[in-house]
Amino acid sequence: MDEQRHDLGAMFVRLGQVMINAELPVLEAHDVEMWDYVILIALRDGPAQSQSRLAAATRRDKTRLIPILDRLEGQGLLRREPDPADRRNRIVDLTEPGRALVADCQGAIRRMEHELLAELPEADRVSFITQLERVSALLRVWG
Repeated sequence: MDEQRHDLGAMFVRLGQVMINAELPVLEAHDVEMWDYVILIALRDGPAQSQSRLAAATRRDKTRLIPILDRLEGQGLLRREPDPADRRNRIVDLTEPGRALVADCQGAIRRMEHELLAELPEADRVSFITQLERVSALLRVWG
């Protein structure tokens, strides 16, 4: 049986492609680009952080991160302040409008996910999401 199933990588790639394609219209309806959402979620999930730590956490090159931060700051979704420990660096944090936007986007994404997985019995859906979260946490150490 194990030889007949698809490789994990192939299944994860397919799942990732489908999810990104399903999320894009949701984000577009909120006037948010995918990388904007990645940055906003990273800021929501942790304390304020330096731009360099944010770049590492999101795996976004610092030179590509700056225009995203400029745009999000211009929209009032985040703020950047000098780092008291190193004035050459900036600390990035979400504003209340940024937090509200993330909550709105995530609520819409959760509704889309529920619709996408609607054919699974609820117990299977809950188990799938729980196991996927566990696997995701385990794989963080792999980079």
